[in-house]
Amino acid sequence: MIKQITKEAYEFWISVSCLLLAIETLIANGYLLWSGIAAIIVGIIVWLIPLSLEIQVFIFLISTIISVLFWWYWLNKICKPQKGLPNQRNQNMIGLRVILIEPTNNGYSRVKINDSSWRTYCEMELIIGTKVEIISINGNTLNVKPIV
Repeated sequence: MIKQITKEAYEFWISVSCLLLAIETLIANGYLLWSGIAAIIVGIIVWLIPLSLEIQVFIFLISTIISVLFWWYWLNKICKPQKGLPNQRNQNMIGLRVILIEPTNNGYSRVKINDSSWRTYCEMELIIGTKVEIISINGNTLNVKPIV
């Protein structure tokens, strides 16, 4: 079997890559994708330059590690962690600057954020159009302070 693998090594590596990528489509967790890509790389290299089986396996291991590290670097660069806890998107609004759409009445008013209207509280009486900054959140009420 080893003689057959070394005789047509590029076919073996392309077959391994197809198998790994097919399993990846069923599992869909991202682990076998990079090994499949590494197997394609080894298949192309062996097709161009005949190498011993030990060197082929070494190239496969190195290319798997490099592709995983590249993916990890790219993923960390693209996907920035969100502040706040999951299911607490309100915490992301702290520090946001908005404009009052109603005058304050006993300290309460409203602001519009995206397509929603939010209740606000400020210790000072403010007029419509006052720019405010969200400083904290108490339930569904945004505590704000005017921007001077």
